[in-house]
Amino acid sequence: MGAVSRSVKVSIAGQKLSLRTDAKPRYIKELADYVNTKIEQAKASGKIATTQALALLAALTIADELHQAREDMEKLERQVRERTQRILRYLDAEEHASSTG
Repeated sequence: MGAVSRSVKVSIAGQKLSLRTDAKPRYIKELADYVNTKIEQAKASGKIATTQALALLAALTIADELHQAREDMEKLERQVRERTQRILRYLDAEEHASSTG
């Protein structure tokens, strides 16, 4: 059975939006809350006046977080791959030593 498309209403930066989505309403509302938090953080700097500029700064901040998370994930994947290779080499050496010994 496929996902059910539904309408979810959220408010971002005072703008009411009705979104059609297959995602759960709670998830969409959590995303909206997260964006609102980033907009409020941008607003707290006191330097930006327009809602559009605040939204753009929030989007840039979220994009930076995403980019950093991707870099962290790639680094972790490299570390796991390297450690896995070391473990496999160790196991191969142990197997070889036990078969010749």
